[in-house]
Amino acid sequence: MSEQETQSRMANKKQANQQSKQSNKKRRPLKIWEKVLISLFALFNIGLISGTLLFFYYVSSAPAISEAKLSSSNSTEFLDSSGHVIWSMGSQKRDYAPANQIPEQLKQSVVSIEDRRFYQHGGIDVQRIAGATFANLTGSSLGLQGGSTLTQQLVKLSVFSTAASDRTIKRKAQEAWLAMQVSKRYSKNQILTFYINKVYMGEGVYGMKTAARYYFGKQLNELSVPQYALLAGMPQSPVRYDPYVNPDLARDRRNTVLDALVSNNKLSAAQAQQFKQVPVTEGLLKNHPKIGGATSDQPATQQVVDAYAQSVLSELTKMGYKPETDGLKVYTYLNLDLQKQAYKVVNTNTYVNFPNANLQVGLTMTDPNTGHVVAQIGGRKQTAALGLNRATQTNRSAGSTVKPFLDYGPAIEYLNWPTYRTVVDKKYFYPGTTTQVHDFEPNYVGPMTVRNALVQSRNVPAVEALQTVGLNRAKSFINRFGLTNPLYASSALGIDISTLQEASIYGSFSTEGVYHSPEFIQKIVTQDGKTVDVSSPSKRVMQPSTAYMLTDMLKSVMTDTNGTGTLAHVPGTFEAGKTGTVGYSDDVNVPAGAVSDRWFTGYNRNFALSIWTGYDQPNQPGNYIAPGYMSNIPLYIYKAIMGYAMQDVISEDWNKPGNVQVINRGGQRELQIAGAAFSDSTTPVVVPSSSSSSSSSSSSSSSSSADSSSSSSSSADSSSSSSSSSSSADSSSSSSNPSSSSSSSVEPASSSSSQPAPQPNNQPSTDPNNSSTPNN
Repeated sequence: MSEQETQSRMANKKQANQQSKQSNKKRRPLKIWEKVLISLFALFNIGLISGTLLFFYYVSSAPAISEAKLSSSNSTEFLDSSGHVIWSMGSQKRDYAPANQIPEQLKQSVVSIEDRRFYQHGGIDVQRIAGATFANLTGSSLGLQGGSTLTQQLVKLSVFSTAASDRTIKRKAQEAWLAMQVSKRYSKNQILTFYINKVYMGEGVYGMKTAARYYFGKQLNELSVPQYALLAGMPQSPVRYDPYVNPDLARDRRNTVLDALVSNNKLSAAQAQQFKQVPVTEGLLKNHPKIGGATSDQPATQQVVDAYAQSVLSELTKMGYKPETDGLKVYTYLNLDLQKQAYKVVNTNTYVNFPNANLQVGLTMTDPNTGHVVAQIGGRKQTAALGLNRATQTNRSAGSTVKPFLDYGPAIEYLNWPTYRTVVDKKYFYPGTTTQVHDFEPNYVGPMTVRNALVQSRNVPAVEALQTVGLNRAKSFINRFGLTNPLYASSALGIDISTLQEASIYGSFSTEGVYHSPEFIQKIVTQDGKTVDVSSPSKRVMQPSTAYMLTDMLKSVMTDTNGTGTLAHVPGTFEAGKTGTVGYSDDVNVPAGAVSDRWFTGYNRNFALSIWTGYDQPNQPGNYIAPGYMSNIPLYIYKAIMGYAMQDVISEDWNKPGNVQVINRGGQRELQIAGAAFSDSTTPVVVPSSSSSSSSSSSSSSSSSADSSSSSSSSADSSSSSSSSSSSADSSSSSSNPSSSSSSSVEPASSSSSQPAPQPNNQPSTDPNNSSTPNN
């Protein structure tokens, strides 16, 4: 090997050693902080890539947005069961303001309070989002604006709903994406014009041009700086900042807008202070002009369906929607034909002769098989939109209409009472008190069957039934219907409840004990095309035997000679029902037999209908229901509505459950639960599981001699059977809570006589617990 080759080989070896040393240096172990830094960098990149992919995945399904949607009003619409528009959120037709009609002062006010960097960003404001996030994390109140830009708010109003269920990351991503697209497609002036014309301004008014006329009676270019500030601040919460309803809050919001103008260099501090001295009510109209005139696009049914619309609005609010701004299409279960008939019945004298315009009505009609509310009336002679809905008020006692589900229903369910079980109508005091329970008539009829007690609406048997069952078990029973009323001994004759609640409860009698929660809404379609199906759960609240036996007795209320509901009977229809009356205390100077409230709730296999009648101010002179024709008005209303509803419907009877036996007692069809023990008089009775009619009759008659013996006492109702004794113990610790003047009144059989209504000499009391002619 030559010297040259040797030197070359040594040089290569030296170079290789140097490279090896360098390689070893590079492969040294990483320090912990280096590993953490690399991991965080990797995670950041993975998150960034994943977030970007997710963002584009979300926006790929974003709803389409068009100029038509950006410029349209946000009026929520309600549709009936046939898909016809029956109600619209906007009570006024909107006046659209083109860009050249919008004053610069209004634009500055809106931008200053809603989106200070509106003219600088491209639809979303990263600085604004960061600031809002920081404020949320720290709980700071710094800044007057949230994370959404004015463009994002416009997008939200145009294609999205505000329901809590829709406040998702996906929705936020789509909102931001669409805001950027809108910002690219339209000028800032166009976007501002869309916004100013779209926002909800309270009291059924949409758009600031319409609001200028509605609140001030002026064109948009005629307002003052404080008035522009007031309008600019209202969209955040139109109800809260309504200058008529909350003038102090409206003033504070207006002043906040003035401060924002100062911060945005559009007003001087001195000018703002001067404008703050102007009363917020300055220039407000006392009487609003009619906007839209003959061209108003409100449905002709708006007034007819007012109460129903209120109930739908209430449901939407509970679900988290904002109907004023969400632009929803709400499909309801309203049967417009039945609604119009109900409206006609209570607002004309065609079917019922109302004594005056002040006597009020509240009613609810449901389909008992589904719980769907098909009609609702909130009052007579209603003029104001969304006025008092008396169909859903829960501050009036329902009188004896509660007896089936509060007194006798639990007795059948828990104690196996048959329809012929003996009860005694005699002199009786609320337990632990000296307060006597009275009937409508001064005399008592003695021993009678449960059926007859319910048909004639006798009060003492109802109070005894509740005491025998026990208040705790009765409370448990009504809790199944969603009722949470406190119970006392006097509750046997009436608790505060609404027609909506009663129609739904009576509906469960018709459906073999299955309770369907009342439903107004079938489905909701949001602005982005999303369909939300709405349904409420159903549940069994009583045994089929309990429901059938109650129905069988309530059928007698409408067909027996002594029944209190015979005037409501629709010929050719299998139906059941119960009347209710709430009277005045003894110290009120009203004519004999005058009462404050009259109810009727009835049902068949197709519909349930609950009706209340009375006065909004029953303590005012003359505001009482006189005996005779006036007292029977709810029965006539029921017959006029139910008769119309059933005219083309084949009525079907209810099917008897297999464990319910039919027996004959003295020519009366009675029912019992096969093989069930119950307490009657002082002897426990066991009904044979299978027996002939005659043997059943014999067995029952031998154990119910009190039915034909005038010497029976009411103590039999709480005597020695195991079920009875346990239930009496159950109620012994519960308060009876009758007042010292409280006593009961039984409802007389329906009468068609008409009597004039004399005027009282003083104001009556309507407290149901202070009633000497109480709740029947």
